[in-house]
Amino acid sequence: MTLIDEETKAELLTFLVVGHLLALVRSGSFLRTGHLIESAQLWMKSNGAQCDWLDRARLVEASREVARQACELEYPKDESDLIKMFNLQAGWFLDYRAPIVQEIHALSIAHLRQ
Repeated sequence: MTLIDEETKAELLTFLVVGHLLALVRSGSFLRTGHLIESAQLWMKSNGAQCDWLDRARLVEASREVARQACELEYPKDESDLIKMFNLQAGWFLDYRAPIVQEIHALSIAHLRQ
């Protein structure tokens, strides 16, 4: 198995964090572990990425911490605006043109460098 590189990890982490924000707006709480694992698997399949279970577990855990940091950012507070951060036309992708996605990606990179 070819392990994902640091940039791909940051992109997956960013995707999971945005998922947390969407769940927070929808239900008032972050995603549960099972949903995070499923989201990570969907993202990896859609993006042609692979990683071992331990890396995936670390990213799932990191997503909670980065999501708490992302809550301090100015992000859309309603579901319809949050969904616009995704480009679901061709798969499970985020719109990296959106400034909030760029900010969350920067938080993800910083977290992975710790």
